[in-house]
Parts: sequence; structure tokens; C-alpha cells
Amino acid sequence: MAICVSYTLLAGTSRDTCIIQLNRVGPPSGAGPPLESSVTTPKKPGPGYKWMVLSNTTLGMLAAAINSSILLISLPAVFRGIGLKALDPGNIDYLLWAIIGYLIVIAVLVVAFGRLGDQFGRARMYNIGFAIFTAASVALSLMPGEGGSAALYLIIVRIIQGVGGALIMANATAILTDVFPPHQRGIALAVNMVATVGGQFIGLIIGGLLADANWRLVFWINVPIGIIGTVWGFYNLRDHRSRVSHKIDVWGNVTFAVGLILVLTAITEGIQPYEGHVMAWTSPMVVTCFAVGLFALVAFYMYERRIERPMFDFKLFRLKPFAYGNLAGLLASMARGGLQFMLIIWLQGIWLPLHGYSFEETPLWSAIFMVPLTVGMLAAAPVAGYLSDRFGERPFAIGGMLVGAAAFIGLMLLPADFNYALFAFLLLLNGLGTGLFIAPNATQIMNAVPAQERGQASGMRATAVNAGTVLSIGVFFSLMLVGLAQMLPQSMQAGLVAQGMPADIARQVASAPPVASLFAAFLGYNPMGELIPASALSAIPAVNAATITGKTFFPTLMSAPFMEGLKFAFTFSMLLNLISAAASWRAVGKPEAAH
Repeated sequence: MAICVSYTLLAGTSRDTCIIQLNRVGPPSGAGPPLESSVTTPKKPGPGYKWMVLSNTTLGMLAAAINSSILLISLPAVFRGIGLKALDPGNIDYLLWAIIGYLIVIAVLVVAFGRLGDQFGRARMYNIGFAIFTAASVALSLMPGEGGSAALYLIIVRIIQGVGGALIMANATAILTDVFPPHQRGIALAVNMVATVGGQFIGLIIGGLLADANWRLVFWINVPIGIIGTVWGFYNLRDHRSRVSHKIDVWGNVTFAVGLILVLTAITEGIQPYEGHVMAWTSPMVVTCFAVGLFALVAFYMYERRIERPMFDFKLFRLKPFAYGNLAGLLASMARGGLQFMLIIWLQGIWLPLHGYSFEETPLWSAIFMVPLTVGMLAAAPVAGYLSDRFGERPFAIGGMLVGAAAFIGLMLLPADFNYALFAFLLLLNGLGTGLFIAPNATQIMNAVPAQERGQASGMRATAVNAGTVLSIGVFFSLMLVGLAQMLPQSMQAGLVAQGMPADIARQVASAPPVASLFAAFLGYNPMGELIPASALSAIPAVNAATITGKTFFPTLMSAPFMEGLKFAFTFSMLLNLISAAASWRAVGKPEAAH
């Protein structure tokens, strides 16, 4: 057996095939009796195999999804643990790339890894991904150093972990579609999608709980999951469909990766301040990244249409369920990602401090108060998956987006200091909308394509979802910063002067980029304690200084500007949901997938 494990890793063959080959030629001299001599051909999957596949791939998708959001809540504790001040101007890049580096890698690589799964075996690529993900989790748990070097280590290893996550996400959906018949795919994909989307919100809670105990536990949590998933998958997952043999599309991979990386990098850098501007959309670096990135993506499209076996076959977009389903998934992902970020800022920066929670407590409690969103999604997704198998996917995909749009309208109408019961109901409604949409949307896409193309189709669907999340960071933070820039500086300056702060210092503090206040709220810091020099606070009466650094001063200043920006952001989310519903309506056509 040890021979087969080694041979599998080196030669890329399956364990069963290895045993067959060893039995044909016999074991090495002195190695003992033949290995499993009764095996002559790879076994056909039994009736329980598909449920084993569902269990393992759900575990993989859950681990990858949790890892995409776990740092959103726990990053302040991680940065404190390595001795790095997150809000220092020179550290904003560390902060952003620690959060989104993992997501960008997944968005860039899932299409290529889906195609590799079509060629070399989806189960094999999936298992390799789980192994890489686990090894990176161990490396993160043992993070050495402190300060900037530790933050750089965190970013690099998270990127490597993203490679493993991309292999998992690119092939899990295709493996499921292979083993489940069409009349059961909806419920199977529903369970998988619940793990994917629900994991993003579960990661917030896990991150808050673990970081509160020890920041290294945030990384250790993935290790036992990864070990179990890797070993379980290696010994049980098999490829039972014929593979598509072709050369690796090197230029297609390069142009796609360069183009998408540069575009997503431009979006990430664009929300940072630049030479007195609120954002850096006009900086030479951002403009250049956008221009070169878009040029590379255009070159990718032109090149892919000319070669015989491209990395991604654009002919699949002739299938309406595939084309419109991916568009709907991209738009829904953007709306969902924007909601997540806005709710964290709203709860941590305003509502929780106004209700007596310290800023240090707000990351954990914001995750807890968002639980209705996850509950709604977990309740609706399996039901929608089951019913869509019987009645079709389109009504549920459309209905989910319309319910979500209604929830966004309700959230826009709430005051900054809302009644939690109403807030929880609207989160539940939004979660129900997401749950109704995700599995039918995935089923629309995967049922549309031929069996031999499911790997790249799964990769493209995952690209749309993950790129939507990264795009939402740039879009929604930009919309929010526009609203804050219009009102927050004047409000902050007036509030500080009213508490006895000298006018010149108040003006200097208020002129700080709004992104600093936004990230402070996002990370659970009190911006007043971060932005105002200690000498300035000590120069005014103690009672005034206590008021400025207290729980209610900043949230009160932030409320009106934030709600102005929130209206921009949630109006955009509502429109995204409505367009996604329209795209889901158009996602009809004759299924091409082999049963």
C-alpha cells in the first residue's frame, strides 16, 4: 500500500490503477505476496458512493469558504498578536491583501484548475487541492516573526492556501454533477452551496470566538478538517468518467491570470487614499493596472477563440442557461459580498457601541447578531434544491433574487440605531432569498453543459462567484466612501470642537481619509483613540477626553454619513438582485449534460 501511495503522488495515477499495474508485473523482489490480487478493474461506484462524495466535497467547500471570511473578524487579534497596527498608513496594504489575497487567487485559478480536472481527473485535482490547503493551514498556524515580516508571511501563505482552495472549488461541483443523476442534482448542489455560502458567515462567528481565545486558533481550526478531508478523499474518491486529453493552454492561462490579477489589484488599491484624494482611482498605478489588465483579458478572449482546445471554451456561452446563469451568479455574489461588509461596519461601528458594547467586543458580537442571515439561507437552500429537482430551477432562482431585493429596500429604510427584531427579520428574509437562489442557479449552469466540460464549467461558475466578492469590496467601499466624504469631516470637526479640542487639531483629525474611519469600524477599533494624538487628548479636560474616546461619540458622528453611504450601497445591491432575477429568467434552454 505504501508503494501505491508513493506511486500515486509521483506518477499521478489512481490507487486502484496502481494496484492493477503492480499485480500485472508482480511486486518487487522480496516484497512479499501480490497486493490485492483480486482487483482486476476499477470498481464501479456503489449506490452509497454519491453520498460519500457529497459528504467529502461539502467538507471541502465548507473549509474553503470559512477560510475566505474568518479573517474579517479575527484580523485585529492577529495583527495585535504579531505587533502590527492595522490602521497605520503604511499597513493598509497588509490589511487589504490579508483579507482578499486568498479570494483573488481562487478567482484567478478556478477556471484553469477546472480544465485540469477535465484532463487529469477531477477527483485527483480535488485531492491535491485539499492536501495543499491543509499544508498551508499548518504553515499559518506556525507563523513566525512579528510586524511587517509576519504580515507578509501571512499574505504569501494565504495565497498558497488559496491555490488549494481553488482546486477544491473548481472540481467539487463537477464531481457532484458526475455522480448524481439529474433528478437529484438540485438537492446535492444545494447542500454543497449551503456549505459554500453559509461557510462565509459561519467563518465570521468562528473567527470571533477563536480570536477571543487565541489568535493562532484561527488557523489551527483548518488543520484537523484538512487532514480528515485529504485522507478520506485519497482513499475513497475516484474518477469514473473518461478524461479529455489535450495540451495545456499556456498562453490562455497566462493572459487570463495576468488580466484578472491586475484588474482585481486595481480595484483593491483604488479604495485607498491618494495625494489628498479620498480614493486612488486616478493614480497612475491604478489606471495602468486597469488598462493592462483589460488588455490582457481582451487578448485572452481573442486567443481562446482561435485555438482548438482552449483553457475556456467560449462556445459554452451559446448555451443560454450557462451564460445567463453565470451572469446571475456574478451579480448575486456582488450583492451578497457588499451586504456582508456593510453589515459588519454598521454593527461594529455604530449599533453595538451605542448599545453598550466596547469596540473590542464588537467583532464577535457582530457575527452573532448576523446569525439570522445564515439561518435563513440554511433553511431555504435544501428546500429550494429539492423542489427545483421537481418543478424546475427558474422560479426559485428568480424568486430568491426578488426576495433579496425586497430585503435590501427594508434595510435602507431602517434608522442607524434600529430595532433589532426588525433588523433580524430583514436579515432572515435576505438569507431566505439567497438560499432560494444558490442551488437552482448552480443546477441551471451545470445541467447546461456536456459531461466532459463540467470541470471548466464548474471553474467558471466559481470564478464568477469569487470575482463578485472581490469586486464588491471595491464597489461598495467606494460607494460608502463617497457618502462619508460628503458629511463625515464636517461632522467630526464640529463634534471635536464642541468637546474643547483646539480647532486646528480638530481640523487635522477630521481631514484624515474616511477610509481610516471605515476600516476602524470594520475591524472593531475606536477611531478616536487611533486618530487623535495622546498629547491632544491630555490637553483637554478629562471628562471631555473620556467622552471623545467613549462608546457613543464616534458612532453618533458616524451615523448620518454612514446611512447616506448605505443608501447608495444598498440601492446598488437591490439593482444587482433585480438584474440577476432577469438573467435567471433568461437562463432557459435545452440541457446538454449527459445523465
